[in-house]
Amino acid sequence: MKNKSSLISFSLRGLYTIWAGLVFVSIFLALYPFIFVFLQRRSWKRVAHRLVRLWGQLFFLFSGIRIKVTHHFKPDPKQTYVFCSNHFSYVDIAVVVVIIHQFFSFVGKNAMKKIPLFGYLYASLNILVDRNDKNSRASSLSRSLRALQSGRSIVIFPEGGIVFKQLPYMGNPLKDGAFIMAIQQQVPIVPMSFHNNHQIMDEDTLLMRPGVLHVEIHPPIETLGLTMEDLPVLREKVFESIQNPILAYYGLK
Repeated sequence: MKNKSSLISFSLRGLYTIWAGLVFVSIFLALYPFIFVFLQRRSWKRVAHRLVRLWGQLFFLFSGIRIKVTHHFKPDPKQTYVFCSNHFSYVDIAVVVVIIHQFFSFVGKNAMKKIPLFGYLYASLNILVDRNDKNSRASSLSRSLRALQSGRSIVIFPEGGIVFKQLPYMGNPLKDGAFIMAIQQQVPIVPMSFHNNHQIMDEDTLLMRPGVLHVEIHPPIETLGLTMEDLPVLREKVFESIQNPILAYYGLK
């Protein structure tokens, strides 16, 4: 009986995943011509970014997934930040696009640019990096610093991808890139905790289910006056700011 129930549950999640995928792709194809136009000039990219956010909002609306955000801090749309969160699921990217109102760039893996149509969009709006290539890492850091200098925020998953399998524990230590750029540009880091995104979309099977995504946006951690000598302490402070609320959500702390 248990096996039959599990099979039914698996089948229903499979059907829902197909539905959610169709919604995702349909909205993307409907908006893509407009996004493509606004990617052609640097000064128009803010509009393209807003259209991508609209894509995310419509996807969550029509797929029956709700995002519940607990704001311990509301980012100032006119301020520049480095946003850092845990990364347990591919749905994290869509969540970030919807909940952050700043004009920002992801620092993400360059394999994304190989996806037809989406790859062009992703590469045009974000900063891509091959984490196995030292030159690519240096180039992405340089581009991130220029983005922050221009007033554009950065979003980065400092674990370095979906790397740790003992959820809800994060990979540790975090990568240094986010902290180097924040210290060099003296901009605040805003930690965010994504509690259950991996339950809505499983990273291994990519199966989805409807539900409520629980997110916390924490107060900023200032970097004003910090130097590279302070990086290890800053890194640990950001890690604890993200990880501890996740563990508390699951009753593990």
